[in-house]
Amino acid sequence: MLRLIDANLNRAREGTRVLEDVARFLLNDRTLTERLRVLRHALGDMVRPLTLPLVAARRAAEDVGGPSAIRAVIPRTGLDSLVAANARRVAESLRVLEECAKLPDAPAALAAATLERARFEIYELERLLLGGITRRTKREMVRGLYVIIDPAMTAGRDPVAIAQDAIAGGARVIQWRDKERPKGVQLTPARRIRELCQREGALFFINDHPDLAVAVDADGVHVGQKDLPLPVVRRMLRLDQLVGVSTATGEEARLAVAEDADYLAVGAIFPTQSKSDTRPAGLETLRAVRAEIDRPLVAIGGITPENVGHVVAAGADAVAVISAVTLAPDVRAAARKLVEEIAGARGHD
Repeated sequence: MLRLIDANLNRAREGTRVLEDVARFLLNDRTLTERLRVLRHALGDMVRPLTLPLVAARRAAEDVGGPSAIRAVIPRTGLDSLVAANARRVAESLRVLEECAKLPDAPAALAAATLERARFEIYELERLLLGGITRRTKREMVRGLYVIIDPAMTAGRDPVAIAQDAIAGGARVIQWRDKERPKGVQLTPARRIRELCQREGALFFINDHPDLAVAVDADGVHVGQKDLPLPVVRRMLRLDQLVGVSTATGEEARLAVAEDADYLAVGAIFPTQSKSDTRPAGLETLRAVRAEIDRPLVAIGGITPENVGHVVAAGADAVAVISAVTLAPDVRAAARKLVEEIAGARGHD
C-alpha cells in the first residue's frame, strides 16, 4: 500500500505543479496560480509525515505514475490538452488516495475528506484554466480588419449579406452593433452572423449587451465607457468569452487592462460621421497606449484606405471600420482594399 500511496501522491503533486506553471507563466493569472499553489502545498503537508516509510517502499520503475507513465499521459497536441491531461492525472491519483485512506490500515496522515475536497477543487481549476486558455487564443486573433455591422448603416441591404461580403473580402473580426431595436429583434440576425463567422473562422462580438453575447454564443462583447463596468460584464459571460473596451485616453486604457480587458479599442483616431458620441484620441494617443500596453489594440474612427497605413504604423493590431465597408457599393472590394493596405503597411505580401 505504501508504494501505491507514494506513487499517487507524487503524481498528484507533479500534475498540480504543471497546472500551476500554466497559470503563472502562460496565463499570468495570479488567482489561479495561488489556488494551485495552496493545493500543491496541502498535498505536500500530507506527504511529510509519511516521507521516510514511503521512500523506503519506493521501487520507481514499477510504481503507478512512475517516469514512463507520467510522460505517456501528457499529449503534446496543445496547451488545452496539457491542462486536461494533468488535471485528469491529479484527479485520478486523488481518487486512488481517497480509497486508500478508507482502508483499516491506512496511514493516519491520509484524510479522505481532505482528498475529496482537493479532487473537486481540481475539477473547478481545470475548468477555469481551460477557459483562460481559450480566451488567450481568441485574444491573439484580434488582428487585421475589424468590421462593425450596424443595420442602420448598410444602405438598406441585408446586414448578414454585408457581413458575408466583408469576411469574403478578408475581415477577420465582425461586431454586431444595433443601437435602435430591442434585443429580441436582434437575436436572429446576430445568430446568423455568428454562424457565418464560425464557418469562416472569424471572431464575432456583440456591442454593448453581454446577455445577447451569451444568447448567440458570441466570442465576446464590446463595451464603452458608459456601459456596464468591465468586472460586472465579466461575471455575466462564459469563461471563454472576451471583453473589448472603448478608450480615448491613456488613463482609460490603463484602467481597462487593470480590469483584465482582452483588447482595447482606441479612438476616434480621425473625425467620423458613423458615431455621434465619439471623443478624439488621435495617432499620438494610439502610439502612447501601444508603448505601455501589450493587449491587442483596435484603432477606430474615420479610417480609410488612404490613412490606414498611419494607423498601423502607430501600433494598431486591428483596424475597425463601419461606413468605409458597410456603405460601400461593393462591400467585398472595400474590405479587400483595406486588408491589402493593412498588409502593405506591415510589410506583408
